Amino acid sequence: MPSTEEIFEQVRETLIDALGVDDDEVTPEATLVGDLGAESIDFLDIVFRLEKTFEIKIPRGELFPENLAAADSGFIQDGKVTEAGLAELRSKMPHANVDALAANPKVENIQNLFTVDMICRFLDNKLNG
Repeated sequence: MPSTEEIFEQVRETLIDALGVDDDEVTPEATLVGDLGAESIDFLDIVFRLEKTFEIKIPRGELFPENLAAADSGFIQDGKVTEAGLAELRSKMPHANVDALAANPKVENIQNLFTVDMICRFLDNKLNG
């Protein structure tokens, strides 16, 4: 079972390769979109690389939930994530810091949930149960 540090190092290498960023940019707090410049297509590549690196299967939408901000989901109202939306995020993403989003639940802040640390916590749960 890999340690937290080993998981971070592997995730860091993966993101450096996938996104072409410098190693000092990949900090636990770094957001994939805002800080590291990831686009939606990169998320698929990242999942594929993580599956290969850690020899696990990551079901589609498990690490990066999809369609949370869909207009008909009932999770978004007036450009903000609703209480129901926050509850859904908490249940789908126990590895993410949803409290930070709850403090400022604008739709565009959803992407800030996707941090390097979130990926590490997800993998730690998956690998070490």
